[in-house]
Amino acid sequence: MTRPANTPWLTPYLTVANARAALDFYSRAFGFAAGDVVDENGVPIHAEMRYQDELVLMFAPEGAWGSTARSPRSLGVECPQTFYVYCDDVDAMHARAVAAGATSLMAPADQFWGDRYCMVVDPDGYRWGFGKPLAKAGAA
Repeated sequence: MTRPANTPWLTPYLTVANARAALDFYSRAFGFAAGDVVDENGVPIHAEMRYQDELVLMFAPEGAWGSTARSPRSLGVECPQTFYVYCDDVDAMHARAVAAGATSLMAPADQFWGDRYCMVVDPDGYRWGFGKPLAKAGAA
């Protein structure tokens, strides 16, 4: 095996303006739980977050390790990708995210591809879509 145990093959690694604020936001907004967090002088410089007991996200603050990477919000640009996350209740996730400070880009609605879906943007400018497959007609 060429990856650590309990680690997906692909994990987004984001740049955030403030890692402590991002830890708090992702926990309150999406129910993500902090995993490994590396602090330097009391400031998180690397964080991992889990959802449904799986690693789903890692991030570091702007300037960590001398990096010049910036979050979409800091750059003043629209994030070109959306992270698509399946959840148990799209409407509740949307409400929770907005209450925690996310901006709604698409209210929950049934979509042509067969999911109930919504989209929000987080304080760093990353877009998050949440979906749940619709029950098929005749399915019990």
